[in-house]
Parts: sequence; C-alpha cells; structure tokens
Amino acid sequence: MKSAEIREKFLKFFESKGHQIVASSSLVPANDPTLMFTNSGMVQFKDVFLGTDKRPYNRATSVQACLRAGGKHNDLESVGYTARHHTFFEMLGNWSFGDYFKKESLQWGWELLTQVYGLPPERLLATVYHEDDEAYDIWTKIIGLPPERVIRIGDNKGGKYKSDNFWMMADTGPCGPCSEIFYDHGPHIPGGPPGSPDEDGDRFIEIWNHVFMQFEMHEDGSVTKLPAPCVDTGMGLERVAAILQGVHSNYKIDLFQALIQAAARETGVPYSQDVPSLKVIADHIRACAFLIADGVIPSNEGRGYVLRRIIRRGIRHGYKLGQKQPFFYKLVPDLVREMGGAYRHLAEQEAHITETLKAEEERFFETLWKGMLVLTTSIAAKYAEKQNIKNLVPYPIRYPNYSFEYYVGDLDGNQVDFAHIESSTPDRDLEAAKNVNKLNKPKRPLYSSIRGCPKFESNDPNTCIHSVPVILPGDVAFKLHDTYGFPLDLTQDVCRERDVTVDVAGFDAAMQQQKDAARAAGKFKMDKLLEYEGEAGVFTGYEEMAHDACRVVALYADGASANELKAEQAGVVVLDTTPFYAESGGQVGDAGRLTAPGVVFDVADTQKIKAGVHGHHGVLTQGVLKVGDAVQAQVDAARRAATMRNHSVTHLMHKALREVLGDHVQQKGSLVDADKTRFDFTHGAPVTPQQIAEVERRVNAGILANTATRARLMTIDEARTTGAMMLFGEKYGETVRVLDIGDSRELCGGTHVARTGDIGLFKIVAESGVAAGIRRVEAITGLNALHWAQATEGTVQAAAAALHTPAADLEGRLQQTLDHVRALEKEIAMLKGKLAASQGDELAALAVDVGGVNVLTARLDGADAKTLRETLDKLKDKLKTAAIVLAAVEGDKVQLAAGVTKDRVGKIKAGELVNFVAQQVGGKGGGKPDMAMAGGSAPDKLPEALASVKDWVASRL
Repeated sequence: MKSAEIREKFLKFFESKGHQIVASSSLVPANDPTLMFTNSGMVQFKDVFLGTDKRPYNRATSVQACLRAGGKHNDLESVGYTARHHTFFEMLGNWSFGDYFKKESLQWGWELLTQVYGLPPERLLATVYHEDDEAYDIWTKIIGLPPERVIRIGDNKGGKYKSDNFWMMADTGPCGPCSEIFYDHGPHIPGGPPGSPDEDGDRFIEIWNHVFMQFEMHEDGSVTKLPAPCVDTGMGLERVAAILQGVHSNYKIDLFQALIQAAARETGVPYSQDVPSLKVIADHIRACAFLIADGVIPSNEGRGYVLRRIIRRGIRHGYKLGQKQPFFYKLVPDLVREMGGAYRHLAEQEAHITETLKAEEERFFETLWKGMLVLTTSIAAKYAEKQNIKNLVPYPIRYPNYSFEYYVGDLDGNQVDFAHIESSTPDRDLEAAKNVNKLNKPKRPLYSSIRGCPKFESNDPNTCIHSVPVILPGDVAFKLHDTYGFPLDLTQDVCRERDVTVDVAGFDAAMQQQKDAARAAGKFKMDKLLEYEGEAGVFTGYEEMAHDACRVVALYADGASANELKAEQAGVVVLDTTPFYAESGGQVGDAGRLTAPGVVFDVADTQKIKAGVHGHHGVLTQGVLKVGDAVQAQVDAARRAATMRNHSVTHLMHKALREVLGDHVQQKGSLVDADKTRFDFTHGAPVTPQQIAEVERRVNAGILANTATRARLMTIDEARTTGAMMLFGEKYGETVRVLDIGDSRELCGGTHVARTGDIGLFKIVAESGVAAGIRRVEAITGLNALHWAQATEGTVQAAAAALHTPAADLEGRLQQTLDHVRALEKEIAMLKGKLAASQGDELAALAVDVGGVNVLTARLDGADAKTLRETLDKLKDKLKTAAIVLAAVEGDKVQLAAGVTKDRVGKIKAGELVNFVAQQVGGKGGGKPDMAMAGGSAPDKLPEALASVKDWVASRL
C-alpha cells in the first residue's frame, strides 16, 4: 500500500465515523511561544484542550506535518543512522473534544489496522497504564486481544504518573493515561516487548498512541477529573507504511526510495538503500522544503538557524559522497512529485523553495572546503601530536568520487605521510589509500586514519593513528562556527565519524566570550535599565496629539530614579496619561514637548519601559520638573503626520509586494520614521525595475482611491477569522488591533492616516539584499517624495545641459558618449599591447643567466595589470627558460607580476617568487606556479627588491 493511499484511507475511515477532516497546520505554531515547531498532530488543537477555544466540530482527523530538530524533541543526530528517526515526519491522528472516549477510540483503531489496512491481528499487542483497568478491559474483553498481549506499564520514570503510558501536556494541566499499539516484526529481529529489559530492540515497534485526557494535574502532583474527557491519537505515517510495504526500515518505503534515488543521482554515487548519507539527504530535503514553504528562511537565530543547520548537514553529507558542487536544491522537484499532491502549498512554492535552497547552498559551498580543511587539519594535528609527529604540513587532495586530506610530517628525523580519506564506501577508502603512494615518487611510511584499513608501509605495524583518542579544542569548533558557518552539531557530526570528540565546554566558553564582548560594545536604550513599579499609563495618541491634564508619575536621570530634573538636565519622564506613541512594531517613538508654567521639557524620543508605560526621553530646557507636577503634552504634529504617512503606506506596499512577487513574501522587519519606510521581506532574488514599477503603480492606485482607514479591537481568534495578516514569528496577546487600510488587513498597533489619500505620492527609492533570502526596500511619501522628484529632475536637467542636449534626448546622447568612450578604451588597449610587444623585444636583452635560467627583472611604469601579464607572456616565449619579475609604480602603489616558464615550475614557483618580492615592498600576493600577481605600498624599496631576485632564484636551483 502506497503512502498516498495510507493517508487517504485513514482520513476517509474517520470521516465515516463523523470526524471533520482538518488540513495540516503550519510547521510554525501559531501564537505558541512554548514550541519552536509543530511536533505532533495535537498542536493545532492545543487551545481546545486548554479550554480557551471551541471549534464547530467535536471530532477531528488530520495528517499533520511535524518537525523534530531542536530543543526537547531533537532527533537530528540519529537521522540516517537508525531505521526510524527523522527530522520531518507525518502524523496520522484523530481527536475527540469531549465526545467519544476510550471504547470508541480503541475499537476504531483496531478496526482500521486489521480490517482497512489488513494487518494480521496476531502481530499486534498493546500497552496500558497500570491503573487503567478500563482500557485493559476494552482490549481484552471487548476487542478480544489475549491478556498476554496487553501489557500494563507502571510509573517507570521516577514518580507517580511518571510513566511511558501517562501523558502530560505540561507540568500542570490536562493529562491522562495512554494506550500504545505495537507491531511485532517477528523473532528473527532482536528485541523484547515493551516493559522488558530488551524493549529498545527493533522487534516490537510502536505504531499508534491513544491518549486519554481525563485528568487535570495540579502543582502538588494530585489530579482531578476533567468535566469533558478528550481523546488525542497519533500514528506515524512512515512507520505504518514500512509495515504495510513489508520493509523494516522507514527509509525503504516508497516516499523515501524516490528521494534516495534522487540524492544518488545528484551526488553521482550508485543508488543504495543502505548508505547513511543518502538517507540523511533524503530526510533533510523534506524538512527544509516544508520549513521554507511555511515561511522560515535560513538565518543565524531561532527557527531560521535550525533550518540552516539542517541544510548544511545535508550539504555536508553530499560533500562527503564526493559532490563538490551545489546539488541539494535539485531534489525539490522530486519531493514535489512525491508530496505535492497531499500538500498543495509545497507545489505552489516550488520555485521559492528551490531559489532559497540554491542561494543558501551556493553561499555555504564558498566556505565549505575551507572549513573542512581547517577541521581536518586540526584533527590531523591532534593525531600527530599523540604520535609525536612534528611539523605537519597539509596537502588537501580531491578526486571526482572521494576526497582525502594528506599530510607530511617528521617522526624522529624521518619524513612520514599521514592521510585521512573521506568517501562513501570502504572500497573507495581502500582505493584512495592506495593512491596516496602514487602522489610521491619516494616511498615514505604512511599513517592511516581509516578505521580498519591496512597500514600501508607503516614503520610501526602495531600503530594506527585512528585508534588514538583525540579531542578537538573548543576554540577550533567555535572558529568553524563563527568564520565558516559550521554549526556545532555539524562539526560534531564530522568528528563523530572519525572517533573524535569535541570540547563542547570550550566551545560554549568561546561563544559566551563573544556574546559578552558584543554586549559590552552594544548601545542599549536607557529604558531597558529603568525600574518602574507603578501602574500602566493611559495612551490617548490614537485620538489626539495633545493632552492638557498629564501628571508626572516618575522621573529618571542618568539611568536612576529621581525626584526632580533641573534646567539643562537630560532625563526620562513617565506620565499617567500621554498622547506620545512609544516605539513599537517598527514605528519610531514620538517627539514633542512637555510644558507647565515656567517649565519646558523637549522630548526627543519615546520608548516603552514596559507594557503600558511610556518613557519620554529628552532634556529639561527651562525650570524645574518634579514628580507629581501637572504638564501639558504636545506631540510634534508635523513629524507624527509624516511618520503616519510612511507607516500607512507600508501596509499598502506589503500587500502589493505579495501580489507582484508571490505569497512567499513575508515581513521580516521594518523601520518607519518621518523620513522614510524601510521594509525587509522574504524573497530570493533582487526585485526588478519592472516589478518595482508595478508595486508603485498598485500602491499609488490605492492612495488615489482615498478610502477610509478603520481600526478595530478584537480577540486573536476573531482576528484570525477576518483573514487579517499576522506576522510570522510575532507573539500577540489575547486582544489585538486589526487595521484595514486600502485593500490591506493586518494586525498593527501603530498610528495611521485617516484616509489613504492623506499619504500623497509614494516612491520606492532603494532596493537591496540584507541577508540570505531577505530583500529590503526603502520608500518615501508626501513632501519627501515631492522633494525627491524635484531633485531627480534637477540632476537630469544638469546632465542634459552638460551634454548639450534636451532632457528628452538625454538617454540617446548618453549612449553615444559611452560608445565613444569604449572605442577610445579599445584604442588605448591596442596601443598598450603594441607597447608591451616592443618592450618584450628590448627587455629580453637584459636577462642574465643564473644556473641555466634566464632571470629578468624590470620596471614598466604606467603599465596596468593586463599590460604586465601580456609583457610576461611575450618575454617567456622569447627567453624559453626563464624566471621574470615585472613591476609598475603609480603614486605610492606598486604592482608586481612574476612568470616562470613551464620547464622550471618544478623548482621555481611564480607565486612564491612574487610573494618574496612583494614582502620587501610592503605587500603580499600569490598565484599559479607559472604566473602570479602581487601589490605593495613601498615603491622606494622596489630597486633593492628587484635586485634580490637573482639570489633567490639561485637558491632554488
């Protein structure tokens, strides 16, 4: 039975039992800060179980996409190496919200497994909580399962109700016993039944758990009965598919076989069901694609960091198989073919998923080989240190189908080789190890780090470096994380394969040191340091810009509480009532003035000290201000109006961006002030000029419609039913403010224009990338947009005047001018080429013979890099056997080029030669053995540096 059929039969079965089929919710839990990802089917019903929500149905069924790759539920390290661990998986579930209970749940479960899926009853057994006589009797007396196949599980986790068969949502709250159904794979598989000493074996596999929430757990550990008991069940699709398809490993079911074949195709290795790296890649592409489809993008924190870890782990396993080019993103079409039918949003966002993965993969591949070299060299150095091998030099070697690190060191005065081979199969390891000796003509002893491989020509037949326990220093692991983007678990993954442990404590210490340094260097707003114990104030800024009857309830100076402020003293004022908006949701805080007879406090900014408490930052310019004084609060109306225009247009722009670029666009940050709106959003490519123009057209059309803005307070659930956009990752309270402006509806607590026409002209003035998969646009409105248009027109008029052409003809005239400049550049290049050719003939006569090599140094002032290279080529052709250094000086900059003919690169390397000269003139450089470039900043040292070339060449012969 195929996976798609298993899904369909499950849903249809429970639909026939009166259940409402509910779509899978997002992997990102809505309004649940306790969870990073949806890790079970009941997550979307959590508020129902807690009694804070009621659905129009009391029976539900779904196939829920789940992820376990962080926090308490983290299976990442086991993925690919066991038969049933995954990051992403699908959970088949059915629920009763105060309707049916144990009898129906267990009977239907038995009916589905034995009659619909056709599992042999004699292969099934069940567990129950040891005090749950009701469930035990249902299994043995109603369903007819033999008593010896119904196992009571007691409190096996250290306390009352601490059992594998007692489920709790949290330390307190809904809880209850559960009954698990197991499948027996047969006596040929090691392992014992649940509750036995051998229960961790693979013979008996849990496939379905029925949770009966019938109690409420209290803080003292006691329980009371719930008024309306509920049922929550979960069955892993992958596990039941393995049983129904007659395989023991989840990775051998139809879903995974297609993805493993795709992974083999894209990594260029033979297809096999048993290569761990292929299984890792197949698992990880599912997790990554679904996360991206649900709005997560790779980043360095939170959910985005978990996604980045999974992506990079998948890439590293491809690298391990020999794939040294981006490949991971190419598996997305295969995944969509397998799962796009069941999850439509996956198919709809295929292009976005592919682009996001490709960008992340290309970025990581730029540093992957460098990081791997640092890691493997560090490991090799530790091995060598244990064996007293000194002066270790790395030589990374990469072959098409495998890679290994090759080192040369010194052991008791003898030169030794040390190799680590990394590939997909032991046969390749052996083949690669044999090739080590082909790399060096002289035979040298070889220390091998391959588990169980022969010790080729080892001078100690009893020694294998791989057997020596080694610990990778924490500072090296941190460098890999900080510089090369290697998450700690990726470094641990590589080290684990080589029997190397990582100093995690040292890594944590290095990480903490960096955080402390960043914290010390950071600038924090004073508000975060202020302590305020009073009641929250009243904000009247939605209705008014000024308030006459405000009372000072707190004052702060130099970060400490104060009773009064004196003239010219900076401080923070807290009022019982204020029209000043405090910075929030991307909108900057208000500025303005607090006044009383003889008192003036200029407010430069307003920040929240805590919820409902606004801190007015500024300077007392006149008089004395005391706690308890009455003041008049006046917001800077012009600044507020400009800020409101920019904030309101941000909502229209967000809607237009989603319409033009796609529904994957989600807000990732914003800054709204009186000058502009700056908006960050998810998108995998630059926004084209044509797309920007279309966004501008749509926004300005919404402005011209001049519709009224409406703001309403409602519960979060009511807001959800209205279709209001809720920002990804944002935490909202029970009561939210829903803003309708134009055709946009979002949750927002900011201040806004009364009508869209108040915004005036809208113009996007900048577009850029700020992070992987994150774009930024900056836009202006009102008078700022008018000033921008006028300044742009002035620039155009000035350019037209300079080129003596009407502004309407400026584009054509600019093209003519550019064509003329390019023609002149070509002519100059041709003349330089001729100069190089003529100089080659003249300079060749200046070469001197050093041990059979024509050594030439010369200075060609005015020559650019291209001319130096062309002159080098001419001289090498003319001199046949030569080592040449050419130099050019412009101001205080020195440009160097070195060339060595191919017959001499074995002993003389152009890169080493040019670096030798560059170091003498305050620079450095390098390149290929036959040609290299460098620069310097000390032209006065150049004559002496060029004169030293002959002796340097002689020392190499």
